[in-house]
Amino acid sequence: MKLLLQLIRDYWVILSLILATIITFLSLTPMAQLPDVPGSDKSHHFIAYSALIFPLMLKKPNYWFVIVILFTMLSGAIELIQPYQNRYGEWLDLLANIGGLTCGGTLAYVTNRFFPAY
Repeated sequence: MKLLLQLIRDYWVILSLILATIITFLSLTPMAQLPDVPGSDKSHHFIAYSALIFPLMLKKPNYWFVIVILFTMLSGAIELIQPYQNRYGEWLDLLANIGGLTCGGTLAYVTNRFFPAY
C-alpha cells in the first residue's frame, strides 16, 4: 500500500495530466450513442473525477480549494462544450463530477492522515 501511495505521490503531475486528458477526450469525442458499459452515466462521472483529484490532493493537500475550483471549472467547460460536439451537456453530470471531486479529495485527505508522506 505504501509503495503504491509513494508512486502516486512521485508521479502526481503525470497521473493528473493523463487523467485530465482522458476525461476531456472521452467527454468531447462525438458519439452516435453512449457505449454499453456497466453502471450509470453519473457513476462514471463520479468515479472519473474522484480519480482525477486523488493524486493532486494526495501531493498538494494545502491547495485543496484551488484544485477543486479548477477541476470544477474544467468540468463545467466540458459540459458547456459538449452540445457543440454532438453530445449532451447535463447539469446532473456536473453535480456528479463535483461529488466525485469531493469524495476523491476526502479520500486523499484521509489517506494522508493514515499514511503520511515519508
